[in-house]
Amino acid sequence: MELEVRHLRALCAIADAGSLHKAARQLGMSQPSLTTQLRRIENSLGAELFSRERTGCRPTLLGHSVLSRARPLVAGMAALVSEARAAADRSAGPRLRIGSTASRALAGWLRRLRERLPGTDISLQMDVSANALLRQVAAGGLDVAFVHEVEGCPLRVPPGLDRRVLVEREPQFISLARDHPAAGRQIVELADLAGDRWMIDPTVDGEWDGLRRVLAEAGLNPDVLHGDYLTAASLIAVGEAIAPCQPTSVPREDLVVRPLRDDPLGVRLLLFSRPGAYEGAGIAGVGTAADGDGPGGAEVYADLEAAYREAALGAVVYRQWLMRNKSPLLHAPAA
Repeated sequence: MELEVRHLRALCAIADAGSLHKAARQLGMSQPSLTTQLRRIENSLGAELFSRERTGCRPTLLGHSVLSRARPLVAGMAALVSEARAAADRSAGPRLRIGSTASRALAGWLRRLRERLPGTDISLQMDVSANALLRQVAAGGLDVAFVHEVEGCPLRVPPGLDRRVLVEREPQFISLARDHPAAGRQIVELADLAGDRWMIDPTVDGEWDGLRRVLAEAGLNPDVLHGDYLTAASLIAVGEAIAPCQPTSVPREDLVVRPLRDDPLGVRLLLFSRPGAYEGAGIAGVGTAADGDGPGGAEVYADLEAAYREAALGAVVYRQWLMRNKSPLLHAPAA
């Protein structure tokens, strides 16, 4: 088998993710397909590139050597594609490519951007992995990325990206069945959930590590299910599981959202961009440079800030939390 750039990209993804499962999700393929591809790559080179361990995959000595040569090749190809696309974009008209992890602020943000930037082609790419989105921004595949960073699990930020902090610490709430014994309380104690089965999506960067740390500090060792949060909602509704959730989450008839005592789980909300990203997107004339953002960055950030505030105040439980904590989010920023 002849090695191709896609094979080198897969090796880099496995090394960065630390597991075949996470790497497969980032690459948009199934784990069995990636496992088969890795086996073929190793067979073509005549040795193992990764040692498979209970906690994931680690590069072997040969793996480190191959990766040291593969990374600049992958980066070079990404830069070539990015530059070609940027040239095509400039000839096709203004464009803003947004990447984001899940957030209820997205709808309001996109609406505001379309109103502010008529005639601009605004696209959205969702991903459970904040680190994957940041790599795309650095490589030029995206102009900006709105992501969350789990407390205690810092993101791997490529050098050279501009950063704005939207929320320094957003508390994470808990989603429960409406008939759960703790659902009637305004604030839930972690101890009240000692007998529950938790559900977590391990493909979300830092999510499982952050929850595991908090549970361990509370002296809890509950059963844990790994899966996506769409499946989690169905299990929560029938009392089979509980799960952490964003405070902007909207309750349903069959489940409720509640804050945890002392807010042990938290994330930081961040907006990243490449230097000159807004100019490259054809919106250099919008606004002025601020905090290293470049032209247009201040307005793009302001629209996100307004959209997040709208989502936060529209979630009753979160609004009550904001009032108890006298959050500045309760007050619109001065124009």
